[in-house]
Amino acid sequence: MIETMIEQYRVRVAQALDQRLPAADLHPGDLHQAMRYAVLGGGKRIRPILVYAAGTAVGATLEALDGPACAVEFIHAYSLIHDDLPAMDNDDLRHGQPTCHKACGEALAILAGDALQALAFQVLCQDAAMNQSPTIRLRMLGILAQAAGSRGMVGGQAIDLGAVGRELSLAELENMHIHKTGALIRASVLLGALSHPTVESTQLEPLDHYAKCIGLAFQIRDDILDVIGDPTTLGKATGADRALDKPTYPALLGLDGAREHARSLGQDALASLASFGAEAGALRWLAHYIVERAY
Repeated sequence: MIETMIEQYRVRVAQALDQRLPAADLHPGDLHQAMRYAVLGGGKRIRPILVYAAGTAVGATLEALDGPACAVEFIHAYSLIHDDLPAMDNDDLRHGQPTCHKACGEALAILAGDALQALAFQVLCQDAAMNQSPTIRLRMLGILAQAAGSRGMVGGQAIDLGAVGRELSLAELENMHIHKTGALIRASVLLGALSHPTVESTQLEPLDHYAKCIGLAFQIRDDILDVIGDPTTLGKATGADRALDKPTYPALLGLDGAREHARSLGQDALASLASFGAEAGALRWLAHYIVERAY
């Protein structure tokens, strides 16, 4: 039942993304083709699914959630384009396909990432189905901007670059990933919840804690999969973290320790949903999935 709902969210956001992306034949066509290549080429869609799951948990309509779901995925896609560039992680594959800069050229890939970042905020500003007040919409814009910027994802990436070759403490490693990975996951949950016009702070606070926990658990599992994952299943090469001498949870805690830390965070996330009923079933399913996923 829940897995069927998750798949429905995945199908829904794919359609919503297609509708909100510029058409490939709209000038400048090369840029719009690169944007569509980066966004529609696959992926788990965890962040937009979290938007739908959190919004559903507080009673938001799916129509009101389509815009925020697309906005977070556009930010995520832009970040992957830039992360894959030669100046960053220098990856050749993403979702089993050539990365955007390999398929479209490095310059066009950079521009596609830039354009997707701008499109995310345009969608939040203009999406007609969002029925929030101007005050709430501004709050949502601020949440996404902070999650994407120097105090969120981009800042975490800068910390990551500066940590290459260094041994970090657990607190330093978690601080890096709270920003690099966790910030956008947290924003996804909050944007979903705020898509209901009368959501209450007593609902937002436990959802925010849930998001912080699964954001870290997601990164820990990513680190584990870079060691033990199947490249065919993952759609990208493994062992990149070790090759680049990056600090990771398995390197710091060992594989068993990293697994246990992820499970502990997953249990903490589930505990934060105690005040929610069956309407938070998708959020509970996602907490389990994030901790145990194979890709």
